[in-house]
Amino acid sequence: MKSSVIRIVLLVVTFLVFSCFNKKNAKVLDNAEQKTELEIYDFERLEPILYKEDNTIYVINFWATWCAPCVKELPYFEDLYANYKDKNVEVILVSLDFPHQYESKLKPFIKERDLKSKIVVLDDVDSNSWIPKVNKDWSGSIPATIIYKDNKRQFYEQSFTYNELEEVLKEFLN
Repeated sequence: MKSSVIRIVLLVVTFLVFSCFNKKNAKVLDNAEQKTELEIYDFERLEPILYKEDNTIYVINFWATWCAPCVKELPYFEDLYANYKDKNVEVILVSLDFPHQYESKLKPFIKERDLKSKIVVLDDVDSNSWIPKVNKDWSGSIPATIIYKDNKRQFYEQSFTYNELEEVLKEFLN
């Protein structure tokens, strides 16, 4: 009789422990999935972000997971975001990844690298129409970055090191 009671108590304790563990893990998975929810824009929706006048410095980087120079510089944008988010600087990473790879490539990429900057996906096939609206001199190659504050604006069709990126940002902070 005593051993039956002990078995039942052990089963109940084991059940409770595993129930709590599974709930905790489920919450983590929910948060991870929320983190990789993608905001998908066409250019009409993206364009207002490129021209805000609200005394914020915007650093907008056009990139893709298939672009090696883009991937190499992403940590620099993340560091810039971490170091300047409290100084009225907003970093927005505009992914140009292919729509059929959002689930298989882009979302896992964002999750693996734990990207904290705002990420939007530009899904607009009429690039010949929107590229010159971003910048009249842009060839369309990436990485490309716009840094602006109100009416002051710079466009860069190049890769950055962190120091180069910070140097350019400081011109807007002064």
